[in-house]
Amino acid sequence: MLKTHVHEKVIVIDKSLNEVFGFFSKAENLNRITPPALGFNIKTPLPIKMKAGTIIEYTIRLNGLKILWRSEITKWDPPYSFEDTQIKGPYKIWVHEHKFENIDGKTKMTDTIKYLSPGGIFEFIPHNLFVKRKVESIFEFREKILKDIFP
Repeated sequence: MLKTHVHEKVIVIDKSLNEVFGFFSKAENLNRITPPALGFNIKTPLPIKMKAGTIIEYTIRLNGLKILWRSEITKWDPPYSFEDTQIKGPYKIWVHEHKFENIDGKTKMTDTIKYLSPGGIFEFIPHNLFVKRKVESIFEFREKILKDIFP
């Protein structure tokens, strides 16, 4: 069994827990925090009612190829956390946990992604060549954009 990779990103946002969670509970805001180069496009009709069991379909562009990505909200605990799990998409495994914590009126947001690239026993090759850096760059972009959205 291949071991999943874990990427964690912690951001402190100078807004209330309810305001930050409210922003992340609207699927359409994914467009704002996803790098434009990924060509992110939500296919599920908006607005999407977020809850455990909600399925969201969107497309992304990777290396010029349009890829369908289908995720399910597998955990929903407002305003403290939620989790989305890839059902269909570019990864063998993708589980993204979003945690929100009130710290003196600010919100500490922790993104933890457990993922495995395709490639079977050779998964380490695409992971080390480009997947790891791509995942890191997506969350670096999010941090930069969130600082603009929540100055």
